[in-house]
Amino acid sequence: MKETLIKLYEMTSFGGFIDDPGAVLMLIIGGVLLYLGIVKKFEPLLLIPIGFGVLLANIPGAEMSVVASTEDNGIFHLSLVEIAKQYGIINLLYYALIKSGLLPPLIFMGVGAMTDFGPMLRNLRLAFFGGAAQLGIFTVLVFSIMIGFTPQEAGALSIIGGADGPTAIYTTIKLAPHLLGPIAIAAYSYMALVPFIIPMVANRLITKEEFLINMKSQDQRHPTIPIKHLQKVKIIFPIVLFLLVGVLVPSSVPLLGALLFGNLVKEIGTATDRLSKAASSTIMNTSTIFLGLCVGATMNSASFLQKETLMILVGGFIAFSISVLGGICAVKIFNLFTKKKINPLIGATGLSAVPMASRVANDLALKHDPKNHILQYAMASNISGVIGSAVAAGVLISFLG
Repeated sequence: MKETLIKLYEMTSFGGFIDDPGAVLMLIIGGVLLYLGIVKKFEPLLLIPIGFGVLLANIPGAEMSVVASTEDNGIFHLSLVEIAKQYGIINLLYYALIKSGLLPPLIFMGVGAMTDFGPMLRNLRLAFFGGAAQLGIFTVLVFSIMIGFTPQEAGALSIIGGADGPTAIYTTIKLAPHLLGPIAIAAYSYMALVPFIIPMVANRLITKEEFLINMKSQDQRHPTIPIKHLQKVKIIFPIVLFLLVGVLVPSSVPLLGALLFGNLVKEIGTATDRLSKAASSTIMNTSTIFLGLCVGATMNSASFLQKETLMILVGGFIAFSISVLGGICAVKIFNLFTKKKINPLIGATGLSAVPMASRVANDLALKHDPKNHILQYAMASNISGVIGSAVAAGVLISFLG
């Protein structure tokens, strides 16, 4: 009877929790992520799979935690069948889908299939603020190196400032895969906090007069020439942009190419409607599930409960906030040299968090003037931020990879 009870005890995870009390804390963290996704609706499509992945990774004996490839185990040099046999199914998924860099481009393809570049093409001058909003990436890159991160770790950390989860994950896979868990959590958490971060920065930088700048009134006073044959332009645009950026920054092609291809099949219309629907639904949703679960499974207590995790969370918040600041300041500078003024909230949306950032900026504008609808203008900067973050990731990978 005693031996039976001992075997029953050994079958459970209780002994594992005693040996690794940090696993209990990680289960609590996983529960918090699930709470934020389910109850608070913060990025539920990603936080819920990530949160559940954390639970999977921290049950002692379940063998559902991602094992990092080192010189000792050489897991990355094994075949997929050998990985599954020796390290479990979650490692098979991680090394086949995540470490290979496959899933982030697939998600970008789905994003492209759901994106309308029309607002940006109709307001091309506003697209430049999507570039200015990448300031947070390169500022925190330098700062992170100064405080002790390696250049590769600093590059992975700083990309959080682009406010794009797949871009942050892809860049981290290429530069510092051991930081994938905390960087993914930081990236998606701050994306969910866009309704807090943008007002926090905007209310401290934008004057009441600037909040009241009405973009439609500015268009009426200083009209621009409308684009003829806009639909044809929307088909040609992703091809031309891909060739241009692809030649200049080829390392950005996996992300940007997937984004622009998804957009192309959307804009062509009925001839490629099935491709567009597959990219934006089946492929994207499946990729999102596996991405979230595998990223969560990297977050065991040994890898996550480190001082670097806290530094990443702080650095990511700073990068995010500086990106908003950079976009706002760029608009302020631009307004000094033009008669046609731009509401600085447009610059605040130069992040890649589409369309949340635009909606938040529009709500702020309406709060100061119920007739000041800036959503379409904000989308021009917001969409360019998606492109800007992918290019910035390509630059970091080229220089630091």
